[in-house]
Amino acid sequence: MKKLFTRAAASLSRRYRTMSIQMVISLSFTAAAVAGMLLMGLSLVWRYSAGTEQLVRENTERVLSQVNMNMDSYLRRMMRVSDTMYYRIIKNADLATQSLDEGMELLYEENRDELVSIAVFDSKGALVAGTPLTALKEGADPASSGWYQAALDKMENLHFSTPHIQHLFADPDDSFRWVVSLSRYVQLTREGSTYSGVLLVDMGFSGIEQVCRDVELAGGGYIYLTDAEGELIYHPRQQLIYAGLETENNLAAASLPDGVHTETFEGERRLVAVKTVGYTGWKLVGVVPRGGASDDGYTFLFGLSMLLFSAFLMALLNFRISARISDPIRRLEQSVKELEAGAQEVAIREDGCYEVRRLAHSIASMVSTMRHLMDDIILQEKRKRRSELEVLQSQINPHFLYNTLDSVIWMTEAGRYDEAIQMVTSLARLFRIALSRGRSFIPLADELEHARHYMTIQQIRYQDKFTASVTAEEGVEGLYTLKLIVQPLLENAIYHGMAGCEEDGRITVTARRDGSDLVIDVADNGTGMPPEVVERLLDESQPQTRSSGSGIGVRNVHRRIRLTFGEQYGLEVFSEPDEGTTVRIRLPALTAEEAAQLQREEEP
Repeated sequence: MKKLFTRAAASLSRRYRTMSIQMVISLSFTAAAVAGMLLMGLSLVWRYSAGTEQLVRENTERVLSQVNMNMDSYLRRMMRVSDTMYYRIIKNADLATQSLDEGMELLYEENRDELVSIAVFDSKGALVAGTPLTALKEGADPASSGWYQAALDKMENLHFSTPHIQHLFADPDDSFRWVVSLSRYVQLTREGSTYSGVLLVDMGFSGIEQVCRDVELAGGGYIYLTDAEGELIYHPRQQLIYAGLETENNLAAASLPDGVHTETFEGERRLVAVKTVGYTGWKLVGVVPRGGASDDGYTFLFGLSMLLFSAFLMALLNFRISARISDPIRRLEQSVKELEAGAQEVAIREDGCYEVRRLAHSIASMVSTMRHLMDDIILQEKRKRRSELEVLQSQINPHFLYNTLDSVIWMTEAGRYDEAIQMVTSLARLFRIALSRGRSFIPLADELEHARHYMTIQQIRYQDKFTASVTAEEGVEGLYTLKLIVQPLLENAIYHGMAGCEEDGRITVTARRDGSDLVIDVADNGTGMPPEVVERLLDESQPQTRSSGSGIGVRNVHRRIRLTFGEQYGLEVFSEPDEGTTVRIRLPALTAEEAAQLQREEEP
């Protein structure tokens, strides 16, 4: 059998080498017609199936998006209640002479359909004010609650808990009321002095349940809600699941990214749509069973159309087109060979059928415009690189400016005028250096001055919780560097390195020259990081989690440096748990002339 196949292949090969181009084209078109018929048939079947599935996907995504919008609207209303309580009531009251009760009661009455209670606690967990529930249960310890610790650990964020039974306050109406807690860090004022506290807004779980209830998806589908770990928050058959009569693939669904996915669960194929609820990390999951049915009428029409297509294509291509295009194609093929050999001037005849003439014209145009296209590509790449750098440099979080101005306000109200003036002065100088007339490269002295002003502001805000020093080796401050590469690392050291330090926190910035390189070390004596965290910190293949801070982050600085100077430069991270962290910036040691040349090259 093998020998027979070999002889047949050899015979076909000999015949092919002796065939004219017209015969080759004719046979090729015949084979193409048959292959096209099969390909189109498979394509139509696939498109029919894919089109049906796509409709289901789009409908599921629309419904899920609408539910997410309703959930988002509900959560935003609760956030507005929290903001109103903090910025209009708590910040305007001195607890030594004023009470929070009147304003808190008015705010509760306006939102009583959605709220269970509002309460304010001091830094030790003692109740400062609350409405309508004003008495803590015996043995209740707010300071040990997860929502309380979360508010103190991440002061700038709002924190949503998972649904739980309200167990802090004595509730005469309902002893087992399900709530979702929204907590945040607040600053309380007493006799002109400020101290830490926590604002708690308890929302009724019925509001979330109402958003998710009675939502129907195609084919008997349904939606449910989980927390970030996959624990069920709401499910239409939640009682059956808890009783062990039904199961749900909620743990796997919570680990999926947003979008529509396909899974097989308990032998059933189904579509799973996932949407993350903003501010909470919760997951909305829509489940739609997948099914299909054959259509005999469609199959018949498909076969008939393929037959007609094949007959028409073979008749037309075999008897008319092959003879007319064979000679022009052969000449065109010879011209292409000359181009491949590197010929600068090639005469390309534009004759034959329309398609061949258009192809010949296109090749001639391609040769004449190739050099212009190459120049355009180089220019576009330069502009793209410049745009990437500008985007990376522009990612500054307005929270820093807002919090700084907020601190100036309360220091002014507290009579701390010298510190307020110092903070405003540092803020003005910080932004003057950050703007730098639109330049990407600034003297190292300006970058270190920018870092000093930033640390001055943060030390005032955090009431000297840590010390900071910025030093440079003699002679290096005249070198040039990318702007805004030290401040994000300082911000990271404050929010993460200093988070666990009660006192004696220390952050240092040192700049020195290492051969032809400029090295800047940003070190802290904070909590440090385990080796696995250090390994993925700069790994572009790993997802980047966004936490408190500017949003620029360590990885962003690393990318900016590499985009500008190449892969041999960037950041190195050295850290040990409980020992602290050092982030090392390595740059080329640029003179003023070299920096000016790089600036000109980056400009489009």
